[in-house]
Amino acid sequence: MGIRKKTNKNPPVMSHEFVIQNHADIISCVAMVFLLGLMFEVTSKFAVLFITVQYNVTISTNEGPEETAVNHFHHGIKDLATIFFYMLVAIIMHAIIQEYVLDKINRKKHFSKTKHSKFNESGQLSAFYLFSFGWGANILLSENFLSNPVSLWEGYPHTLMPFQMKFYYICQFGYWLHSLPELYFQKTKKEDIPRQLVYISLYLVHIAGAYILNLNRLGLVLLVLHYFVELLFHISRLVYFSNENRQMGFTVWAVLFVLGRLLTLSLTVLTMGFGLATAGQQGLDLAAGNFNILFVRITVLAAICLTQAFMMWKFINFQLRRWREHAQAQTLNKKQAPSKSKSKKDKANGVNGVSSHGADSPRTRKEKLS
Repeated sequence: MGIRKKTNKNPPVMSHEFVIQNHADIISCVAMVFLLGLMFEVTSKFAVLFITVQYNVTISTNEGPEETAVNHFHHGIKDLATIFFYMLVAIIMHAIIQEYVLDKINRKKHFSKTKHSKFNESGQLSAFYLFSFGWGANILLSENFLSNPVSLWEGYPHTLMPFQMKFYYICQFGYWLHSLPELYFQKTKKEDIPRQLVYISLYLVHIAGAYILNLNRLGLVLLVLHYFVELLFHISRLVYFSNENRQMGFTVWAVLFVLGRLLTLSLTVLTMGFGLATAGQQGLDLAAGNFNILFVRITVLAAICLTQAFMMWKFINFQLRRWREHAQAQTLNKKQAPSKSKSKKDKANGVNGVSSHGADSPRTRKEKLS
């Protein structure tokens, strides 16, 4: 994320600088158009496609003395319109956090350009990971996925989702898609763009895979687990920027990162390799949303394993770089300590033309005798 410099000069209308400085206001006006569309009967049907969750299915249950209607949702092509609207909302929220929280802290701390960029990145992602982890954990607890791990594959295909789960996935798509235009709005450096694109693409591919292949329960568990570990890392980095001596958070994150990768692989192998492999409904049925065939299972398992291996490779390089920098700092401190003590000793013995015992020198004694 680059540094946006605010100037008093008004750039030309619709120029690049004008769009960058006022992108939040422009996007807010576009979002307001959809909200105003709900007020008129002619446009309400069109506006509803963008604002509300689509593909509602009502199911009657006989729990208790009376029948109750429960609303569930499945996915479809109309979800693209809803994702687009919440992508606009994510851009607006990004600008609010940046201007009213992060920019104020940056002005007080006077960070360098490198720290400024990393602080903004960690600040934005910490807010998103905290929100997503809390929301996702609440869904897991309410749907009893944690207390009943068999539900990750039992009853597949999971074509129907409760409202909270479907809206959660819509917001995930919206957030990670908003990161693409943010590369332009935040003036991201050219050398940082490839890294950001890989980062964003991995999220979008994995979330879309879980959503389209009806592996939404497994995807939700893995997302919550991953977001918790990433939240700890970015909070540790924010604490480090405030005080560079506080690095304990990175140690805790390193342990949980490795455990998170192992747990992710274990849950994936358990679900894809054992649960779905022994499930009753086997075969490819696009109409029913069933993708439980060997090729799909191996592809999903291979994709997650490769992603975890890539993340571990990046993690090992990060740790090696930290240890190397720490070792260099220790060596530099050891070299500086003897030189300081030596300079003090030489100064005390009269080195560099300065004598602490000038009265006892031979020349002074000779002058006294004469």
